[in-house]
Amino acid sequence: MFDPVQGIREEWVYRQIAFHEAYGGVVPDLASRKHLECLPELMERVSTVAAPSDISAIAVTYGPGLAGCLALGVVLAKAVAWAWDTPLVGVNHLRGHLFSPFIALHGEDPAQFSKRLDSFLPHLGLIVSGGNTLLVCIDKNHKLTILARTVDDASGEALDKGAKLLGMPYPGGPLIEKEAKGGDAHAFDFPRAFPASSDFKFSFSGLKTSLRYLLEKLSDVELEAKKKDLCASYQQAVVDALARKAGHVLRRGSFRSFGVSGGVANNKVLREKLHALCASSAIPLFLAQPQHTGDNATMIAFSAFADPQGLAQGEKASLAFNPSLAL
Repeated sequence: MFDPVQGIREEWVYRQIAFHEAYGGVVPDLASRKHLECLPELMERVSTVAAPSDISAIAVTYGPGLAGCLALGVVLAKAVAWAWDTPLVGVNHLRGHLFSPFIALHGEDPAQFSKRLDSFLPHLGLIVSGGNTLLVCIDKNHKLTILARTVDDASGEALDKGAKLLGMPYPGGPLIEKEAKGGDAHAFDFPRAFPASSDFKFSFSGLKTSLRYLLEKLSDVELEAKKKDLCASYQQAVVDALARKAGHVLRRGSFRSFGVSGGVANNKVLREKLHALCASSAIPLFLAQPQHTGDNATMIAFSAFADPQGLAQGEKASLAFNPSLAL
């Protein structure tokens, strides 16, 4: 729950990671079932902290994402909006990520938030997660334009799959970061796709394939001895690709700020690299707070508040709108 004056009033996140770990990744049907189990408890919690008259609008993710999970959320939001006679606002999942780094900005001075936000636009946002790797411009009218995207695997997916090849459980990205500490990030020369400044694209499938071929040549003993170096070098390849392309785009545009969101934004090596990039470019860096890097309802509610255009450049959603899997 987000209040324009008080900021975040309440937030709850139900994590399914432990449930999906046994399957090595998210199973869509099982994720939908878990959503269905949690939604009644969510409404009970909401009812204990707010009355319908306290709610000015209901924001809901309409896509992109897992179809079953999106459908359940939209159906519940529609039902509550109808029962409470409250406006319903559909929010694109990626828009929520893009605005999440600005949640801390609101907390600094709620009364001046809108004015301060506008002073940092146009803004370049980097979304790095298991499902998406995108560079997106937020212009002065809050319109989004995708400037670069992955042509295959997302950065988070590459880290998770790399970890799986190394014998680590899901989710593997944080485990690679942990294992990489003390390792030599230059021990192995993994590829960085699309290094040219004119190629506004990411690619991580070749990196994953390179690791697989390398591991086929190593014995179990050699793998264990070189595991830290492997993790450090693999992680560095992902970080370098992200930072290099972000730098290319920053230098091409007239951006007033740069932001990072999505689960991979918690990676400390990536954060340090982007801090250095923004310092050299004399541009402010906004990092989503750790609790708002993964998927969460707070960023959706905040985005609906921060972006006056709402859904479809200014129109509140009717009860007839449906989830969308498109970016």
